[in-house]
Amino acid sequence: MKTQFYNFIKELQDTITSRLEQIDGKAVFQEDQWHREEGGGGFTRVIENGTVFEKGGVNISEVHGPLPVAMQSYFNVGDVDFYATGLSLVIHPVNPHVPTVHANFRYFEMYDKEGVIVDSWFGGGLDLTPYYLYDEDASHFHQVCKTV
Repeated sequence: MKTQFYNFIKELQDTITSRLEQIDGKAVFQEDQWHREEGGGGFTRVIENGTVFEKGGVNISEVHGPLPVAMQSYFNVGDVDFYATGLSLVIHPVNPHVPTVHANFRYFEMYDKEGVIVDSWFGGGLDLTPYYLYDEDASHFHQVCKTV
């Protein structure tokens, strides 16, 4: 599942960023690859100073390693390893009448020391943050979410 989900969000990052560049017509995403010392890394893509988008980020990560002690306590597990991958985006438009959009979708696994999955789950959410509230924007957003 982790490979399937990571491939899905990698393709989704490409789709979202290329479509947003087309919509903006001026700004392009700049990508930075980063690495996590304990395992894994990700790709951060930022767009800014565009015709439509003031600033935005569409980022993916894939990290793994020993689950930190604080997280072991939170999940009520012992010494386990984890894998987490996800896509996060925040888009701020230039026009204050267009709402900001935020989304985060993730997949998480925990393993015992033999590498057997102890637990796994999907998480995330999305929201629309209007500067000026237009009922039709909220209705459209919620209907699209419901349809999806």
